[in-house]
Amino acid sequence: MKFETHIDSKALAVWLGEHVAKLLSDAVVQKGSASIAVSGGGTPKLFFAELSKQDIDWQNVTITLVDERWVEGTSERSNAKLVNDLLLQNYAANAKFLPLFNVDIKASQINDIADKYKALLPFDVVILGMGGDGHTASFFPGGNKLSDATDLNAANILIDMEAEGAGEPRVTFTLPPLINADETILHIEGARKKQVFDEAKNKGDANALPIRHVLNNCPDLRIVWAL
Repeated sequence: MKFETHIDSKALAVWLGEHVAKLLSDAVVQKGSASIAVSGGGTPKLFFAELSKQDIDWQNVTITLVDERWVEGTSERSNAKLVNDLLLQNYAANAKFLPLFNVDIKASQINDIADKYKALLPFDVVILGMGGDGHTASFFPGGNKLSDATDLNAANILIDMEAEGAGEPRVTFTLPPLINADETILHIEGARKKQVFDEAKNKGDANALPIRHVLNNCPDLRIVWAL
């Protein structure tokens, strides 16, 4: 694992925006296209704004989400809305965006439309977050399909998830696509999340702190943190 500390959220966002832009740009040069899966929540807001300002060949970049609440894209709870409002701006307005929510299906039917997401794999970049309960993506403690979602041999790349701490039903990429990206980054901020991360590094039940599934199986994981 690679662990990097930044002096504050702004410095982290600037560094991460430039770093991710270079990864995407290099992928476009090498392959003609690039793909990135990003997380929602409050943590990535500054990062999204900084990444949007990077002048790269965005028209050949496809953005999707690590996970999503099963809500309309206009909902304040929608990760897609966050991406539209903050990331698909400035230069990044030229990127392609492939959201997870689909009004025509139920969350439990997400694999009926999985082929268009498979075309993005392996991701060039995955940006994970972490909640104070140790969840990442929609891998929640007590999640009804947590074992299936974190199976290293998962047959499906996407799965629906319900959990007490999740609020709405969700869909999430399963563990293999998230840890098998060319670069997987865990973005955390604040002393509390650093404490949770430090606890998760210790041996213990991975389902109790699901971020352990990533820490235990992604040796090249890059962690970026700021107070």
